[in-house]
Amino acid sequence: MGLTVLDAGVVIAVLDAGDAHHAAALTALTDARDRGDQLVIPVSAYAECLVAPSRSGTAATATVNRFIDALPARIEPATRAIGATAASLRALHGPSLRLPDALVVATAAVLEADRIFTTDARWPALPVKVEVIAALG
Repeated sequence: MGLTVLDAGVVIAVLDAGDAHHAAALTALTDARDRGDQLVIPVSAYAECLVAPSRSGTAATATVNRFIDALPARIEPATRAIGATAASLRALHGPSLRLPDALVVATAAVLEADRIFTTDARWPALPVKVEVIAALG
């Protein structure tokens, strides 16, 4: 049992069977649930998950929300501590860690998460264990 923070790419990949990371993301989430992990999605990543569905309409966004509820995963709001930590991470890592990614990492750091699942292999070395969910095969 632990706390796992989900980056948007993982949620997007699970919801899209055609995504290159779909199978790996599905396996990672299944393993986390089997361990009894609490799943957290930073509000910034949640917003990213809803961009494409929002273009398609309310039925598509409802599908995303049903999926998140069924995991279950909680949406973690941005707090002052998360904002300050994200700013420090950006100052330290510069352009190699974009602000949306820094917010995900900061959420994990502030919550003292055990790990972050992401599909982004470009992140620098960070103060939280990052598991890159890569396409299989």
